[in-house]
Amino acid sequence: MEPWMIISIIVLVVVIGGMVALYFAGQKMQKKQMAQKEEMAAAAQPVTMMVIDKKYMKMKDAKLPKVVMENTPKRYQNSKLPVVKAKIGPQIMTLIADDAVFDELPAKGEIKAMVSGIYIISAKTVRGKSAPVDDKKKSSLGAKLRKKQNEYQKLLAEDEKNKAAEKAAKQRAKEQRETAKKIIK
Repeated sequence: MEPWMIISIIVLVVVIGGMVALYFAGQKMQKKQMAQKEEMAAAAQPVTMMVIDKKYMKMKDAKLPKVVMENTPKRYQNSKLPVVKAKIGPQIMTLIADDAVFDELPAKGEIKAMVSGIYIISAKTVRGKSAPVDDKKKSSLGAKLRKKQNEYQKLLAEDEKNKAAEKAAKQRAKEQRETAKKIIK
């Protein structure tokens, strides 16, 4: 064999190994994220708020509480977040929105939101409908990617629920067969 063929085979093996490692690491992180979302949904509380302003801004510029800034690693403090300034009762607060919710929030509008700490999980208008989305405005590449990501996450969550339901159905069928065997004996 020639040396260039050996080198290309080695590079190909390394690339395939890297892809496999990334796949399994991504699966693990996705499961962890789903578990965190379930915990946040369990701790969420309904709140009526008036959205004053919403935009993507750096975490250190968002004027979040000191506790949040202290508990966040330094490398993430410079990243941009979907930040919402809202009036909740008499108090004006700075909240962080979920990417899927951020695009649906109306600027300068009243909403009912499910809030877990300072994180907005879901939002509806006061009348109970989903918040209107501006279709006239061109969406950026980031907004399109976030929308696709949210669609895929919803599909993944549905698949997980379907798998769990199928597993439970199989378990019930197995238990019924075992009890039928016991009755026959």
